Amino acid sequence: MSRLKSLIAISCFLLFSVTCSLAADKTFTLGVLGPFTGPAATTGQDMKNAATMAFDEIDNKIGDYTVKLVFIDDQSDPSKGANAYAEAIERKGVQAGILNWNTAVTVSCQSVWAKYKVPHFFCMGAGQTGNEKWATFAPEDRYLIMKGWPIPQKMVVAYADCFRDAIASGAWKPEKKLIALWGEDTDWGRGVISGLKNRLVEDGWEISTEEYFSLTQTNFYPFLNKCKKAGVTAMAGSSTGAGSVSAMIKQADELGMKGLKIADGLGWIGDWYKLTGRASDGVLDLVPQIVTPDQKAWAAKYTEKFNLKPSPASAGMSYDYAKFMIRIAERAFEKYGDISSETITKIGREEVAIGTMAYGKKEGALFHANYGTDADNAPDPKIGTEDFYFPLVQYYKGVGQCVYPDSMKVTDLKIK
Repeated sequence: MSRLKSLIAISCFLLFSVTCSLAADKTFTLGVLGPFTGPAATTGQDMKNAATMAFDEIDNKIGDYTVKLVFIDDQSDPSKGANAYAEAIERKGVQAGILNWNTAVTVSCQSVWAKYKVPHFFCMGAGQTGNEKWATFAPEDRYLIMKGWPIPQKMVVAYADCFRDAIASGAWKPEKKLIALWGEDTDWGRGVISGLKNRLVEDGWEISTEEYFSLTQTNFYPFLNKCKKAGVTAMAGSSTGAGSVSAMIKQADELGMKGLKIADGLGWIGDWYKLTGRASDGVLDLVPQIVTPDQKAWAAKYTEKFNLKPSPASAGMSYDYAKFMIRIAERAFEKYGDISSETITKIGREEVAIGTMAYGKKEGALFHANYGTDADNAPDPKIGTEDFYFPLVQYYKGVGQCVYPDSMKVTDLKIK
């Protein structure tokens, strides 16, 4: 009998130990998608650092789950991104994902998410083709729950509005309304230019030239000499390649290009001023700034942790979105007692996608008043000064100050 009791006791102990071990091993595996190598690697590093920072702040714990981050390198390439994501699901157990940067990757990965039924949130590859791909899926097969950036056509009209108001007020008197347009040869670059071009033409601007370049292009002298010869009074473009956009700015300055210059997204690069120097003086950009006490405190922690200056867009917004993801996972645990692909998808579709769950200032958001969508805007975030909104800044000596709209500006527009 005593032997039987001993065996029972041992069995109970072993069962208890296994149960405790299983409980301790509950893991939620979250993919973080980004260009960690390739032409946008600087931006990818910001995204990776910001996500790491957000989850470090909760000790990678949600309820009784340990959060494991898996960084999925898309290399700014749609095929490589889709393959890397599929491998991360199959071999590393990714159950949900956040972030990305390039529109072509947003497009290619949507089929992967649908195939494996893995929800993904907050793509910052924002071009129109991402929305068009999303619309091809039946609602039950849409695993891109919410983008992290609206299509560029919705945002860039602020540049044209600023031009119009500056001319109307007499602050700017260009000899002629002649502009040169340039961009990376991607859906993003073409989307920025199409949105801007339409509004400029409505306001009486003539397009001198419109040209697109690869993400790795660094020789812009032929393009710029053509612009200078034509006598353009403004230039506007966008590239997510750090080497490319900085080369465009430095070469334009070297050739003495006058008037107003737009380099949409320059501020997404954390150390952009090291790349451009004073050649960036006068450049216009739509980008959040690090100005509030909370933003400055966050930036100081980021710099101390990673020994890098953060971009308020690629790092700041990635941090906010990682914190939003934490809230989504907490909500899944609270409602279902479980964090999995299925429960995250449910929260995404039943709360995030219809706008009943958002992440705003009161929850701790740093760089936009409110991150959220609804049935009318999905999969884009809602835009507006009380939601997702970028001020238009002008750079001088490496500092951006808001010049538009009037309700947010801190200084007047300067013409170089």
